[in-house]
Parts: sequence; structure tokens; C-alpha cells
Amino acid sequence: MFEVSGLSKHFGGVAAVDDVSFSVNEGETFSIMGPNGAGKTTVLNLISRFYDVDEGTVQFGGQDITRVRPHDIARVGIARTFQNIELFERETVLQNLLIAQYIHRQTNIFFDVLFLPRVRRQEVASRKVLEDIIDLLHLQRYREQYIHALPFGVRKLVELARALCLKPKLLLLDEPSSGLNPEETEDLSFWIEDINKELGITILMVEHDMNLIGQVSDRVLVLASGRCIALGTPTEVKDHPDVIAAYLGT
Repeated sequence: MFEVSGLSKHFGGVAAVDDVSFSVNEGETFSIMGPNGAGKTTVLNLISRFYDVDEGTVQFGGQDITRVRPHDIARVGIARTFQNIELFERETVLQNLLIAQYIHRQTNIFFDVLFLPRVRRQEVASRKVLEDIIDLLHLQRYREQYIHALPFGVRKLVELARALCLKPKLLLLDEPSSGLNPEETEDLSFWIEDINKELGITILMVEHDMNLIGQVSDRVLVLASGRCIALGTPTEVKDHPDVIAAYLGT
């Protein structure tokens, strides 16, 4: 379903990502882990086109998206979350989720201003998508609250909900457990499994928490200094000598 080949990105003389290749199967939860500075988030930024690729290719569903414009990535079926929450803090949870539905609109400004029947039907359909996701992630009590008034863990959840409102085929999660307490991380593991199994969304996740990776991942890629050092099941990579050396030294 998704494949990167020979992916490289340099910042000056530093190789943040150096000849990285991997593939993700449809329906899989695939995780990328590694020490700080390993290039994990840079890989996601290359996939989502925040950075231009120096070398290599990115293919999604048989389509080469290496040079797709950044604002068109969501339209091809890829959504993402961020390490640092990127929400509209002065808007409500509901308004933040509705924003994500914009790419699926099939009307123009003339139809919208007159609020014609076609617009109303589209609005009803959009609201149904939102309500299903709000129910899935248990956000009912927060729907009319403003983002800036919410606890950090709930904001992380709202960002996940907004990504799901794009109706993606591939979901990129950038350290989703960062800043969460153990109970919130445990809840997150269940939601990731539900998103993968119930909604049928393929997941590519960057994460530090090995317990979370072990619970939800089918396969794990380990990066160190921008290069691939191990690929396999969570159990296989945890005991890999190169992975132990990257984290603990030799």
C-alpha cells in the first residue's frame, strides 16, 4: 500500500535521513522508533511533504507522491498528527473537527452562501462523520468546549479525531503518547487498535514508548543517525544487538 525507497534528506552537512527504505501493508500498524535525533519525525515530514525529498521516492497506493504539493497530501488519503499539538485554540472541538471535512466538500461558495439543499445534505453527511468519531473517542462532553480550556491529554485526542475526520486511508501518528500519563497511554493503545481494526485505517506511527509499540504494532523499523538498523516484529527489534547498542552503547 505504501512504500519509500532510498529516502534521504540533508540539512547542510547533516544527513537527517540517509537512504531509508521500507513498505507498509494495507491494514497494518507499522511503527518507527529510535533515539532522539534518529530522523523519525523527518521521515514523516518528508512523507507529508513538509520537507522536499533530496533523494528517493514515496509511493502510496501505486501513485508516486514524492513531489505532490503539501496541501494535496490529505486529498490523496493521508492524514497526520503532530508532536506539538496544532489545533485552533480559540475554536471549539466541534469547529476544529468540521474544518477537517472541508476537503470533502463538493459545493462552491455560491451554493454555500445560498445554503441550497445540496449544501444542507452535505452538511448532514459531514456531521454524521463527526458524530461517529466523537463517539469512538468518547469526546461527547467536550464537543462545545474551546481548545485552550482543555487538558493536554484531551487536546491530543482532539487532534487525533481531526485527522480521522479527513477519512484517511493512511494515518501518520507522530509520538501520539508524548505528554500523556500511563492511564491515557493505555486508553490510546485501545483507540489505535479500534482505528486500525474497526475503521480499517492503515497506521504509520513514530513512537518512543516501547510498551505502546509492543501492544499495537505489527512491525517496527528502528532508525539511528538517519539510517535503518533493524526491521521486524516488536520482540525481534527489542532484542536486536544494533538496537541495544543505539540506545545503551556498546
